[in-house]
Amino acid sequence: MSNQYLDPNLKVFTLNSNRQLATEIAKVIGVELGKCSVTRFSDGEIQINIEESIRGCDVFVIQSTSLPVNEHLMELLIMIDALKRASAKTINLVMPYYGYARQDRKARAREPITAKLVANLLEKAGATRVITLDLHAPQIQGFFDIPIDHLMGVPILSEYFKNKKGLNDIVIVSPDHGGVTRARKMAERLKAPIAIIDKRRPKPNVAEVMNIVGNIEGKVAILIDDIIDTAGTITLAANALVENGASEVFACCTHPVLSGPAIDRIENSKIKELVITNSIALPEEKKNGKIVPLSVAPLIGEAIIRVHEEQSVSTLFD
Repeated sequence: MSNQYLDPNLKVFTLNSNRQLATEIAKVIGVELGKCSVTRFSDGEIQINIEESIRGCDVFVIQSTSLPVNEHLMELLIMIDALKRASAKTINLVMPYYGYARQDRKARAREPITAKLVANLLEKAGATRVITLDLHAPQIQGFFDIPIDHLMGVPILSEYFKNKKGLNDIVIVSPDHGGVTRARKMAERLKAPIAIIDKRRPKPNVAEVMNIVGNIEGKVAILIDDIIDTAGTITLAANALVENGASEVFACCTHPVLSGPAIDRIENSKIKELVITNSIALPEEKKNGKIVPLSVAPLIGEAIIRVHEEQSVSTLFD
């Protein structure tokens, strides 16, 4: 889009987590990215300097709290404080990936609920709104007492498979019970049946596949998840699907955390393609032939414009 967005009271800033995505979003909206510098003192303390006036402006800060999570979270908190003290009218956090979202409840005794702690920190620092994408648990929206716009990645991922040639007789597969709602949303869009993998997990980051609920015999299986981290679950699921008669397996997710052995596991698995979004920046060494990135910039850019112009955001998904 070459058209310039005319309202000077809309400002978009980015910190260090995903500059590429921020640049794309700014282009979609038709604004220049705001000028600010993030520097470090020699002991690692973060210093932020906003290099233009933002008094009375609606400010949108783009920052995924991805690896290194604590650095990116701290950058964001300090940025919010700087914006608040510089008299921004509203401080809108655009967090495509909300880190710590997997710690959303007490799974065992004496555990923290860190997703709530992070919400408290952001709010206390002075955020007035959060725009995020595919929260790991939708109820995290209730951890905030400020408005939160929860965008969905399923339409973007579905669109890719809808337009992909030669995919016949597909089945959408949820790698666990928790993701059934997500799988169903994709299945509705692709007019396909769903299957579920019933897995038991003995300890964190160790997945164990049990059995497959649903008919996958001779079908093209599309595994969908919100986060792929070490890729243990998704690769075991893909291999189990092929062993049980699926003709080929694709996988997709919104947030490619892809830590530790993930890339090797995907490379050596039965997954034909892993379709991801750019909610988390993928470093060069993690890119490989199987990974297909899609951009969430048009979606987020449109959401920012709608929030700024006080229009409905939910109609983006109708």
